[in-house]
Amino acid sequence: MLLAIDAGNTNVVFALLDGRTIKGRWRIATDPRRTGDEYAVWLSQLLALEGYAREDVTGVIIATVVPRALHNLQVLAQKYFKVEPLIAGRAPVEWGIAIDVDEPASLGADRAVNTIAAHELHPGDLITIDFGTATTFDISDYQGAYKGGIIAPGINLSLDALVTAAAKLPRIAIEAPASRSVIGRNTVDQMHIGIFWGYVAMIEGLVARLKAQVGRPVKVLATGGLAALLSPHTDVFDHIEPDLTIQGLAILWERAHIGR
Repeated sequence: MLLAIDAGNTNVVFALLDGRTIKGRWRIATDPRRTGDEYAVWLSQLLALEGYAREDVTGVIIATVVPRALHNLQVLAQKYFKVEPLIAGRAPVEWGIAIDVDEPASLGADRAVNTIAAHELHPGDLITIDFGTATTFDISDYQGAYKGGIIAPGINLSLDALVTAAAKLPRIAIEAPASRSVIGRNTVDQMHIGIFWGYVAMIEGLVARLKAQVGRPVKVLATGGLAALLSPHTDVFDHIEPDLTIQGLAILWERAHIGR
């Protein structure tokens, strides 16, 4: 079985896969100081709760946008799973796609992995939106080449900035407003409208501009926790892929071992 690890700026996601079937997934707050020993204690208990043991893991693959977290995740794989982990983007799991941008080396591992998975699951021109710490829009063409994209503040970052800068504004939950009215009658309602419908409007507006620039039929994929929250309130998404990054890591693992 494969342990796929996606280390993001906010959380590290661990997923146990049998082929491409996810048998379990767990997340922990990203902390570059967390040692391999600490990961092992936490993860071993979670594996056991799902009926698995460390010995069931025969391979590990890691994608990270937090360089300082990589060493301790490698220690976890080597010391506790007795395997040498593969690092997404490095031999023998290079991206295998054209990265047609000004600075190819600056592309985040999560965005490259998402592009690989998106192209395999949904061939054609694509816009892949990942709702994470930042909200990213990634454009790939019908050949699977990465063509560029957009980075916008994540919704939690936007809310944090608003609450931090305005002393009298309360912290609110990120949820759809009770009413579809965009005229708030009190402070909390006005904040819900600004955060939620403002974010929907940003997504719809940027997607419209991207589609116009591509000039060909484009499918829109969404991944990340916020996708399911937004989906009932907009028709901008063609597909929701909650585990796109994990699926991309499984695809990279297959390619390294099957020689595709």
